[in-house]
Amino acid sequence: MHTHDFTNKGTTDLMAPTLHFMCGKMAAGKSTLARRLADEHSAILICEDLWLQQLYPNEIRGFDDYVAYARRLKAVIAPHVKALLAHGLSVVLDFPANVPVQRAWFRELISASGAEHVMHFVDTDHDRCIEQLQQRNREQPPGSMPMSVEQFETISALFVPPTEDEGFSMQVHR
Repeated sequence: MHTHDFTNKGTTDLMAPTLHFMCGKMAAGKSTLARRLADEHSAILICEDLWLQQLYPNEIRGFDDYVAYARRLKAVIAPHVKALLAHGLSVVLDFPANVPVQRAWFRELISASGAEHVMHFVDTDHDRCIEQLQQRNREQPPGSMPMSVEQFETISALFVPPTEDEGFSMQVHR
């Protein structure tokens, strides 16, 4: 694991409420890391896939549906996350920060809450992601939807790795 502080703020107070969020291709291991971080930091874990599956079990039939329902979920979750952070609780959001427009939502949460943050960039090799996707399809853990390799390739083509000029404190996990 490599740690980069792209905000140039130096060391942060480990006890300060912190927003942890994930960036990485589908099946890179973001949800596994999110669960581990929640345990390590005694943080509240909010998993987009689980919420979407419970709230809209039959409505999400494709990528466009996902985008629309994820937008609705974010509108409801954002004030809750800000309140948790304001009350001194750390939060792990297992929501993707895979493209700049998604990262803008996290930037708004950080700005509005004044909380510390860490973007966890799970930088997993493309072929390894496919292997993990196929394993996930076989096991079907809660919150996961089966995805074909073709769907993975289409969605992965949209992925934009974070850059230093975005100004996030980031830990890279390889």
